[in-house]
Amino acid sequence: MRIELSEEQHLLQDSVRQFADDVVRPRAKEIDETGEFPRQFFAQAGELGLAGVTIPEQYGGAGMDPLSYSLVIEEISRVCASSGVILSVNNSLVCDPIFKFGTEAQKDEYLKPLARGRMLGCFALTEPEAGSDPAAIRTTAVRDGEEYVLNGNKVFITSGTDADLAIVFATVDRDLRHRGITAFIVPAMTPGYSHGSHEYKLGVNASGTTELAFADMRIPASQRLGGEGEGFKVAMSALDGGRLGIASQAVGIAQGAFEEALDYSTQREQFGRPIADFQAIQFYLADMSTEIDAARLLTWKAAWAKGSGRRFSLEAAQAKLFASEMAQRVTSKALQIHGGYGYIREYNVERYFRDARIAEIYEGTSEIQKMVISNWLVQNT
Repeated sequence: MRIELSEEQHLLQDSVRQFADDVVRPRAKEIDETGEFPRQFFAQAGELGLAGVTIPEQYGGAGMDPLSYSLVIEEISRVCASSGVILSVNNSLVCDPIFKFGTEAQKDEYLKPLARGRMLGCFALTEPEAGSDPAAIRTTAVRDGEEYVLNGNKVFITSGTDADLAIVFATVDRDLRHRGITAFIVPAMTPGYSHGSHEYKLGVNASGTTELAFADMRIPASQRLGGEGEGFKVAMSALDGGRLGIASQAVGIAQGAFEEALDYSTQREQFGRPIADFQAIQFYLADMSTEIDAARLLTWKAAWAKGSGRRFSLEAAQAKLFASEMAQRVTSKALQIHGGYGYIREYNVERYFRDARIAEIYEGTSEIQKMVISNWLVQNT
């Protein structure tokens, strides 16, 4: 495993960082406050190949490797975590499963515009009574000739307010638990499909989180993603990639907060000298930098494992667990370095602090990541 970036990856990192600073950063504070979904940003990102980073060019993507995808999400999240998670979901939870499990007709109709940023997707798995236990979903899919009839509702759906389509998971038989789950590609214009109002959250407030509802929604069998009863496999595969994305997002949030704290500490003076001259602040900065690098390397390891083509659930869970908890610690220290100014909204550091909290919850809580890791260790001893 290489731990240094190639020339192409350095160029990508530089170009995405420039895009983030020039296009994303100027509106990050505003969309956090208003909850406005940054649709224009997503379209511009698509023009740069960032909506389908690892999708082959023949299907509209950039044809890059998973490490390049990680770099993209980190750089965008460094200035705006809402924009980072929108890209992460479209890449890892929508494009990736359609590429892996979709038919050629599905790839032509849906994957190409998704990867080019001309369509936006969301991932509809979580329900009011089925969060960490997806096998308990209650949304039903009843076969009726060449169609399925879906009824149910989903919650906490990122990008759900503006998505053009959703990957929806429903069960054909609740008694079968995970073996009954089936995945479908569902355009948002389908009769019977609706979404709720925008949920205003502690952080990542512009990511368009909402509830989806399906009332006697008829879906052609040709829009089933994978085989009947294979939806759990589709979901678990997608979530591995999603955890890589959230680990990258957490690293980006922490990096952004660290840069704000470092800059502030060299300008803020107390007792006649910059606070960066004091050992307490120096030790904070040393700890923050070290933890960010450690999380970044774990995330790169997960990206490398994904690129090898093998199952990478362990690496993804480890990266997501450590990076998300690291982001909490780093943003807390960054806010502390700012003192009272860190607690007011004039300074960006309080937004980083709020945004970091969700990384320990979505794409599987920290507790779920520990279950994944420990199960792998026990089964492979």
